[in-house]
Amino acid sequence: KMVKWIGEKRSFRQQERSAEVIQAIRASIARGHAWWERHLTDMEGAQEAVVSSGISPRLWRLYAQFWLVCLLFPILSLVQMHTTPVRLLMALVGLVLFVALYTWVMWPHPLNRDAHARFRLRPALLLVAVLTMLVLVLSLAYGTTFLWLFIGVSAVAGIALPTRSAFVTVMVLTLLTLFVAVGESSGIMRADWLLIVPLVLLVRGLGLDMIGLVRLSGTIQALQKAREELARLAVIEERLRLARDLHDLLGHTLSLITLKSELAGRLIEQKPARAAREIHDVEDVARRTLREVREAVAGYRQPRLESELDGARQLLEAAGIACTIEHTARALPPATDAVLAWTVREGVTNVIRHGRACRCHIRITCERGAVRAEVTNDGDQRLRQEQEPVPRGTKGAGSGVVGLTERVTALGGGVEAGPVGTSGKEGFRLLVELPIRGEMEESQEEQA
Repeated sequence: KMVKWIGEKRSFRQQERSAEVIQAIRASIARGHAWWERHLTDMEGAQEAVVSSGISPRLWRLYAQFWLVCLLFPILSLVQMHTTPVRLLMALVGLVLFVALYTWVMWPHPLNRDAHARFRLRPALLLVAVLTMLVLVLSLAYGTTFLWLFIGVSAVAGIALPTRSAFVTVMVLTLLTLFVAVGESSGIMRADWLLIVPLVLLVRGLGLDMIGLVRLSGTIQALQKAREELARLAVIEERLRLARDLHDLLGHTLSLITLKSELAGRLIEQKPARAAREIHDVEDVARRTLREVREAVAGYRQPRLESELDGARQLLEAAGIACTIEHTARALPPATDAVLAWTVREGVTNVIRHGRACRCHIRITCERGAVRAEVTNDGDQRLRQEQEPVPRGTKGAGSGVVGLTERVTALGGGVEAGPVGTSGKEGFRLLVELPIRGEMEESQEEQA
């Protein structure tokens, strides 16, 4: 039994170790997959930035490698120079090292963030210092023709270093080129200025050119990120718009469908003809709701104030709430008319769902360059015995009031919602005020 127990224990430990190894392998695979996904995402973003810059990687490499033409002057000098094979070999090794370092830095596209992330300040300064010392030693050992290599060093400094450090380095390289060229010529008077001036201008110009390209690349990357952020915000805004519109649509019509369905259910035995009419109304409302939802998804639905007032009267009467409507504002601009329609819809929906009112007054007036929409109810808690209590929603301003506030604010108006005294009783009022002076004049001119 002891031997059997020990064997089972060893087998159990081996199974645990195997499970741990398998779990570790799975975790490693998951981390590798996540890293690869991030890498692909970064590559796609970098590729989009490169495409938007208008400079393809092939064109950039052609431009960067073109400046290796400065090697032509040292090579011609070595061909014409009578020197030992060892010195010639050392010069060629120096040139090969220069070409290798230059190509390693200049090969990636300036917008390739992963490639240029390797250039930290200290390693980049060390790289520029190594290239500078290499060109300086070759120039002092083999002649001033090797000073043309400072053009490539200046380009590397402009690409690899931060802007301020790169600018200072390019100026230092320009002065160093000038001083070495004049010094090797045994004085200012003996210097060949026809060669020195173009050389100094190229060292300075290419370095500043690379600094400008790096700054341009940073600007393009920032614009790319801003464009992605704008696209993301546009998607979020569209989702909020759709959620707000669907709430406004369904909150109103579903309440009407519920009330008419309950009424039809109670009348189906006593008054089947009226119950049939109510069911027919439910069908009409459902079809209208379906159409409005489709229009909301399409993004072009705009409610009309007249239609909403008629629908509000129908809804309130079906709920057993006395309704009075006062509408004196005419010829409203389309945007204002739509916002007022949303106001009536939201106010009536809240009266049905939350107010438990017996009377509701809707007032649309225009005065002093502004239009006012006011939905007031008495908020009486008395309910008819045959009705079921209306479920209460969220406390305070719901998402419908928030959406209405967004619409009104977009037109420069204001929203007030809160308790108010009506006929000596505590009630609730929803008030929206919109400026329409300029819009009303334009609308009247169009009608004339």
